Amino acid sequence: MLDDTAPERFLVRYAGRGAFSPGIIDRAEGSSVFTEDGRELLDFTSGQMSAILGHAHPEIVATVREQVGRLDHLYSGMVSRPVLDLARRLAATLPEPLEKALLLTTGAEANEAALRMAKLVTGGHEVVSFARSWHGMTQAAASATYSAGRAGYGPSVPGNFALPVPDAFRPDIVDGDGNLDWRRQLDLGFDLIDAQSVGSLAACLVEPVLSSGGVIDLPPGYLAALRDKCHERGMLLILDEAQTGLCRTGDWYAFERDGVVPDILVLSKTLGAGLPLAAVLTSADIEQRAHERGFLFFTTHVNDPLPAAVGNTVLDVLTRERLDLRARELGSLLRDGLRDLAVRHPVIGDVRGRGLLVGLELVPEAGAARSDADKLGAAVTRRCAELGLHMNIVQLPGMGGTFRIAPPLTATDGEIERGVDILGRALSDVTG
Repeated sequence: MLDDTAPERFLVRYAGRGAFSPGIIDRAEGSSVFTEDGRELLDFTSGQMSAILGHAHPEIVATVREQVGRLDHLYSGMVSRPVLDLARRLAATLPEPLEKALLLTTGAEANEAALRMAKLVTGGHEVVSFARSWHGMTQAAASATYSAGRAGYGPSVPGNFALPVPDAFRPDIVDGDGNLDWRRQLDLGFDLIDAQSVGSLAACLVEPVLSSGGVIDLPPGYLAALRDKCHERGMLLILDEAQTGLCRTGDWYAFERDGVVPDILVLSKTLGAGLPLAAVLTSADIEQRAHERGFLFFTTHVNDPLPAAVGNTVLDVLTRERLDLRARELGSLLRDGLRDLAVRHPVIGDVRGRGLLVGLELVPEAGAARSDADKLGAAVTRRCAELGLHMNIVQLPGMGGTFRIAPPLTATDGEIERGVDILGRALSDVTG
C-alpha cells in the first residue's frame, strides 16, 4: 500500500508506463532544479523542453509580477496591448507572408487550431504527418500523432496518414552506397497516401526536427520537396516548431535553414519560456479565407494578456542577447563533448541535432535486442540523476536508448561541460 508521501498515492499517472521522477522538486533557478532534500539537478531538458531562458529568469519573474497586478485575463473578445504587441513582433521575426497570429496556451491546442483552419480553407479533411510524430493529446493533434498513445482509445479521426521518417542513422530505403535515399522514400510515401486518399487532402503537419521521434533532423532539401508534394495536391504545409522555434536550433526558426516558408506555423513551449503560451501564425490570405468561412476557435484563454506579456519579454531577451548565435556556440560545444564521449564509449552510436536540440543514441552490443537499448537508456538516466543531471530518453518501446538533450539557451559553457562529464561518468558506471 502506498504511503501518503508517494506521488502515486494521489496523482493520476499520465505518462503511459513511465513513472514519476524520484524526489520532490522544491525550486528551480537558471539551469538547475533543486529537490526538497537539497539535491541539485542540472536540467538538460529545459523543463518540458520549454524553459529556453532557464528557470526563474529575473525578467520573466518581473513581468509576471507586474502584469498579474495590472491585467491578467479578459473576455475572449477583448484585446489588450500585450497581445497586439506580441502579434506584431512575432510577424516582424518571420518572412512574408506570415503576419497573422492567434495566441493560445498549449502546443496541442495550437495544432488543433491550425488543422481546423487548414480543413476549413481547403475544404478537405485528410491530414499527413510523420510515423514517429508527436503533436499533442487533443483530438485532431492526437490523431496526427503516431509515436505513442494510439492503442486502446477507439477510432482516431478519419483521414489521417503516416509518412515514413527520413532517419539517416537507421535508413529504411537506401541508395547504392547504403545511405538514406529520402527522395525515393518520400515518393513512395506519397504514392501510398494517394492510393488511400479519398481526394480530400487538407494538410501536412510535421516538425522540422522530430523531437519525441528521436531527434531526427530532416535532411537538407527534404522540407522543400515536402512543400512541393503538398502544394501539388492543394494541401497546406503546417510546421510544428514547438521545440525548434525561437532560437533553439541556432536560427530563429528551424525552417530558415531550408528557405521554406510554411503556410501555417505553430509555436508553443519556447514562446512562453515555460509558461503556457502558444501561437498559430499564417498569411493574411489564409486568415481571410478562414474568416469568410466562419473560422471558430473560441477558447477560455485565447489572446490572454498575462502570457502575452511574458512572450514579449521572451522576445526582448532573445533579441538583446543574440541567443540564436549563443545556441549555435553552445550546441557545437555540446556535440563536440558528446562525440568525445563516443570515442571512449562504443555504446554511443550516433550524435545528431541542431543548436541546443541534440540527440544521442545508444546502441547495444552486436546481436542484442533493441529492448536492450531501452534498458541501457533507463539505467544511464537513473545514474545521471543520482550524479546530479536530469536527462530525458525517448519514452517509446525500441527507442529508449535515445536521449533528447535540450539545455537552456542561457546555460554557461561550464554547465554544458559539467553535464557532459556527468553523462560520461554515468556511462562508465553502467557499462563498466
